[in-house]
This record gives sequence, C-alpha cells and structure tokens, in this order.
Amino acid sequence: MAKDKQMIIDVKGTEVTIVRYDAEDYISITDIAKYKEPHRTDHVIQNWMRNRNTIEFLGIWERLNNNGFKHLEFEGFKNRAGLNSFVLTPAQWIEATQSIGLISKKGRYGGTYAHKDIAFEFASWI
Repeated sequence: MAKDKQMIIDVKGTEVTIVRYDAEDYISITDIAKYKEPHRTDHVIQNWMRNRNTIEFLGIWERLNNNGFKHLEFEGFKNRAGLNSFVLTPAQWIEATQSIGLISKKGRYGGTYAHKDIAFEFASWI
C-alpha cells in the first residue's frame, strides 16, 4: 500500500492519527484504544478481535472489498472466535487472511490502523 499523507485529529482529548493509503482513510485504532486503556492498547484491540461479532464483521467487510481475501482461513477464525482459548492479533489476521482492512506497523511509530469503516465499528465497541 502506498502511503499518501497523515493527519492528527483530537477526539475527546485523545489524539487520533489518520493515514491515507491508496486513496483510502485508515484510522489508528491503537490511538482510539488509548481512550479506554492508555497503556494497554494492544490488549484492548486483541479483546475486540476475540469477539465472534468482530470476526464476522471483518469477514463481511473483506468479502465486499478484497478480491484476494482468504475465505478458508477466515472460516477457521470464525469457528474459534469467542472461545476462552481464542487469541488473535491484527498481524495474525492480516497474514492469514491477506486482509486489506487492517494495517499493523511495528516500532516506535507503529500501531494498528483500520479502514475507516472498521475503525468506526471499533470505536462504537469502545
């Protein structure tokens, strides 16, 4: 994905980064998660991704927007979602399903970015 530009907005006192990739807005759900748990954003995101409704939503979004989405891997996640032992990170989801709705960056300025449709769903879950 080609990075175009970045901007920061203030949402209820929390700075949230928005990045343009391939003419689409991707919003930092890591920044949004800071509203709930400022020092444990990775756990907030992982808890959201454990939810069966989240996995189903992500799968529907990818089917509508991503021709390269791996449906078989998605079905495996969907079947395990909600179980006590089920853990899923954004990086695992992206790698296994070839997702384009989430972007995971490592490092100091890293974090998880989601297409605006997905980010709004995450924000409503928060």
